[in-house]
Amino acid sequence: MRIALDAMGGDNKASEVNVEGAVLAAREMDLEIVLVGDMAVMKRELARHETGQLKISLEGASEVIGMDESPISAIRRKKDSSITRAIGLLRDRKVEAVVSAGNTGATVAAAKIYLATIPGVDRAAIATLMPTPAGPSVLLDAGANVDSRPRNLYQFAVMGSIYAEDILGRAEPRVGLLSIGHEKSKGNELTKEVYRLLEDSSLNFRGNIEGRDIFSSQVDVIVCDGFIGNVVLKACESLAETLERSLRQELKKSLRTKLGVLLSRKAYRNFQRKVDYAERGGAPLLGVDGVCIISHGGSSPKAIKNALKVASEFVKHRVNEHIGKAIAE
Repeated sequence: MRIALDAMGGDNKASEVNVEGAVLAAREMDLEIVLVGDMAVMKRELARHETGQLKISLEGASEVIGMDESPISAIRRKKDSSITRAIGLLRDRKVEAVVSAGNTGATVAAAKIYLATIPGVDRAAIATLMPTPAGPSVLLDAGANVDSRPRNLYQFAVMGSIYAEDILGRAEPRVGLLSIGHEKSKGNELTKEVYRLLEDSSLNFRGNIEGRDIFSSQVDVIVCDGFIGNVVLKACESLAETLERSLRQELKKSLRTKLGVLLSRKAYRNFQRKVDYAERGGAPLLGVDGVCIISHGGSSPKAIKNALKVASEFVKHRVNEHIGKAIAE
């Protein structure tokens, strides 16, 4: 299996992080990883590691799209950017998946421009995992679309159900529509129309859920507009960081609390794994004709490694093929 990795995408020290993550993945998994980016930089970073017989190859790209650049204009101006070249390899079937921790908007734009959507799918959606006591649930769209129509959200529900079934192992995934109340009459015109579509579908639709239900294990798939989904995602990330920082400060205040930390270290680490995006690796862009995984800009090497693992799982489980079949039906 060949997977392209945007070696230049991400925040500070992006190439260093991406190359190390690729090396970790190549050591642990049966993958051939194609690093895409500045040849001199990639060779320099690879020289820091013992690569031996690892299946890592290089594909040159002379440009990089910055994290703060306008996605559409950057894609059109920088034809030889690392993310554009990586997506091009996927389009030409030279790789089976792409992973990038670079500019999310640019990655989505490149995928939309250079890759067709799966037949029958109108719009792609970013699917992200939300932690719950019973295991993660899938939330989509997390930001690929800021204005969606009812038909789009209906298709998001179908694609999210396939993700939950194929990757999370959920039989007959429960679908919830994110709204401002559980009642059928609650919400704006978009959610009301989507409710009617889902209610009449063959999906395992459980009705509306509110924001407070996201982490409750009530449903396996949470459907919402990309504008709302992205706000929810960023708010949750910020809250998790704030809570962890505050907890660390409180636990250091006395000898008693420090002792408590030692006694509860295992539980604390288990909790961290559940909320740490590095464990999830990346979010798939569902609906495009090719496996495309979007990672956090501040990803660690571990997160990049796990993103490559997620990409390989999507290929192995033939998720796109199953989405196409479900949409057709």
